[in-house]
Amino acid sequence: MDAAAVLPGFAAVPPGVLTGTPVATVVELADPLDPQTVLTRLRSAAAAPGPLALFLAGQLQMDRRQHLPHLALARSTPTTLRYTGLPWHWLAAELAVRRAGTTTVVADLVADAELWERLGAAQGLLSLGPGIRLYGRVAPAPRRSGAPVTPEYLRHFATAWRTGARPPLALLHAEAAGAGGSGEAVFLTQEVTYGPSQSSSQPVQVLGEVAAVVPASVPASVPAPAPAHVPAPVPEPQPEHGRAVAVAAPVDVRPLAPAAQEPKASEPDPHPAILAAARAGRHGEAVAVAVAWEQVALRRYGARSPEAVHWMEVRADLARLAEEPVRSCELWIAVARARLGLSQGPQDPEVEGAVDRAHHQWERIEDPARARELGNALVALRRRVPGRRAGALAALQRRMA
Repeated sequence: MDAAAVLPGFAAVPPGVLTGTPVATVVELADPLDPQTVLTRLRSAAAAPGPLALFLAGQLQMDRRQHLPHLALARSTPTTLRYTGLPWHWLAAELAVRRAGTTTVVADLVADAELWERLGAAQGLLSLGPGIRLYGRVAPAPRRSGAPVTPEYLRHFATAWRTGARPPLALLHAEAAGAGGSGEAVFLTQEVTYGPSQSSSQPVQVLGEVAAVVPASVPASVPAPAPAHVPAPVPEPQPEHGRAVAVAAPVDVRPLAPAAQEPKASEPDPHPAILAAARAGRHGEAVAVAVAWEQVALRRYGARSPEAVHWMEVRADLARLAEEPVRSCELWIAVARARLGLSQGPQDPEVEGAVDRAHHQWERIEDPARARELGNALVALRRRVPGRRAGALAALQRRMA
């Protein structure tokens, strides 16, 4: 995919047009190298209260070991994809925290052979979860080396906006899908709906539909208890400003379960179903459900609550099960800091356990740069929380050296 070919067209579009707001901030990542850098940018954008528009141009590849989709970055190869690409379920997890109906993703992608083969048989394979509006084109990667695929689908959007036209995104999508030059491709639509899904006459393959919209997406198959006497969440103000992120890069996707209403007190514990999904290899689904419950805890109890920290621990362990030591270590460090912020002492078993788990995951990190970065944070934490294993800090410092 010649991803950068579409950037000049988007640069000529007023930022507010990208988000449909009077004012917008645009962050452009062209040929990004590090998945953590991309993740940080996405997390920052996702935290903004206004509308978020994410434009993706690049290449989807399947991780050979776990068969999970990744967005290949500038240094990605088939053998290094797990460490150099952005897992698609990371993207789904970051967007899951946003208020339903405020996020739009427009993607122009090529897929490697394995992903392309699965794409035709698996409905919902590229779903980003409830509450996210998705339009896109996925084309097969060229079978032989030669001219890359050009992002004509995204270019159609940019060209229309540059002329001053402001048609609905669904219409732009239909026009781009019907335009010539697309070749062999699958076109994606995932609409945010508030009732039964309506059939579409567009020449597209519908890969995901949302039957209900709630602030946090909780699959119907994974219910959970809700404590009694919980105050209702405060309604969020209507945004006036928007944020747009353009990611151009040279991705392995699991379907997310459908949305359901917020859990009730009589519903069972969600943890067994989350664990079962992770052990079955449905890591994206497991993470999305955990993120959804974390958002429920954040709304009910606040960011500094033990309930919210617990779900951060769940996500840290899910990263371990997905064999993502960088992500797991990062989250366990955050858990330890959060528990210390809750006035739990350095010798509290929960604090010690979080630091020990962060240390264990750190030892499995193969990327020297990320190991050094997280190692510095871990050393500072170990000095405060030495743990019950004698010499843990000294061993950490030796390995850092």
